Amino acid sequence: AWPVPLLLATLFVVTLLRLGMAATVPLAPDEAYYWVWSHALAPGYPDHPPMVALWVKLGTWVAGDGSLGIRLFGPIAVALASVLLADAGETLYPGQRTGVRAAVLLNATLLFGVGAIIMTPDTPLLVFWTSCLWAMARLQRSGDARWWLAIGLFAGLAMASKYTAALLWFGIVAWVLITPSQRVWLRRPAPWIGALLAVAVFMPVVVWNAGHDWTSFVRQGGRLGDWQPADALRFVPELVAGQFGLVTPLIFVFCIGGMLRAAHEAWRSRDPGWTMLVALSFPGAVLFLQHAFGDRVQGNWPAIIYPAASIAAAQLRTPRWRRIWTPAIALGVAITLLAYAQASVGLLPLPVRLDPVALMLSGWGDVAAQVDATRREAGATFIAADQYGVGAELAHEIRETRAMLVPVVGIEPRWLPFDLPRVAIAGQVGILVQSGGGEPDHTPWSSMTELSAVRRGIQTYRIYRVTASAALSSVPLLARN
Repeated sequence: AWPVPLLLATLFVVTLLRLGMAATVPLAPDEAYYWVWSHALAPGYPDHPPMVALWVKLGTWVAGDGSLGIRLFGPIAVALASVLLADAGETLYPGQRTGVRAAVLLNATLLFGVGAIIMTPDTPLLVFWTSCLWAMARLQRSGDARWWLAIGLFAGLAMASKYTAALLWFGIVAWVLITPSQRVWLRRPAPWIGALLAVAVFMPVVVWNAGHDWTSFVRQGGRLGDWQPADALRFVPELVAGQFGLVTPLIFVFCIGGMLRAAHEAWRSRDPGWTMLVALSFPGAVLFLQHAFGDRVQGNWPAIIYPAASIAAAQLRTPRWRRIWTPAIALGVAITLLAYAQASVGLLPLPVRLDPVALMLSGWGDVAAQVDATRREAGATFIAADQYGVGAELAHEIRETRAMLVPVVGIEPRWLPFDLPRVAIAGQVGILVQSGGGEPDHTPWSSMTELSAVRRGIQTYRIYRVTASAALSSVPLLARN
């Protein structure tokens, strides 16, 4: 029963810690990819809606193009979402400190701790999802129709962050239809106005897709068709184990227990609060479990389940649950701090193949330096990569360390829809960085000679001297001053 000022002070310190980690931990390839997006702002992109690019753009405008600028709004927005989650819990269950317990529970997870400092589309999605949950709780408590405008706004912003927010839209509709006390809203204009607001916020993404062969809808929508039951023996245990580790073991047990209690209470009483928590957690759990019957579920994808699940978990008050409450928080915080220490100073002497931080984040500066040195020795005028993440990392690292701009160009088809500056490289000599194990594609090049290789962790990148063919008369420039 800590006082609120102390909790806010703790959240402030935690946010400062996360900002420090954001500034010091190297960028992941996808983060560098989104940084390139921010140099070509658009209503849509081949992979996702535009919100992550907008957040990166605003952050770099404030704090520069380094890691801190790219990630700046993550820790700040997650802190705000924590406050809104706490208020949502207090609104649904007043006087029981449910919201405070839920916010503490969620902030103690490795999933939340890492998600706050790594900038992906899931970061704004989680923030707007939690904001929508907060507005729904306020609506349920007050009955004030104006909250439907906030619900529509946050639902639209969530959908402009990641298409997984369709589950949020589904959850809102299910909550109204399933809960007898909420069906009255179907006969009032406010929910329909809120829905129109959500659609209006999301409509630029639809228009962009319509003008680009529905590229991101097709790319992400294609995942829904994955159905290979034989693979479930591999992917379902991997999904459960991943959540067990990222949510941290005891907090994961708490969240599962909370979701089961919410389902029981909602079924028994159709209480609007419990039904809301079910509608915003169970559909996601079912969808990701279904996806695991055909393909791998990335560990951060199910993050949207946990804001509602944490509120439900905070209502577990029996002696058995009370006994493991403090150990659950302590274990979660310890695991998160250990991950922070490993990412910043390499606290544990793990083999590279067993260190996920090193596999994803470390060594990109050295790769970029060696690639650029090879470029100068070869008299090459540009750098290209056969994989978008590698190209984005090279673009960011070379831009950060070189006073003069070195053209890093995109040759993959996925770069074509981007509104980036174009450069003509036909007939010019360049460097190709190839990350695959097989032979590189010779099609774009009139000549190709292998020069050397550079190693990053367990990954080897082969460096080629290439001459661009006439087909590369105009290619996107990934790095610019």
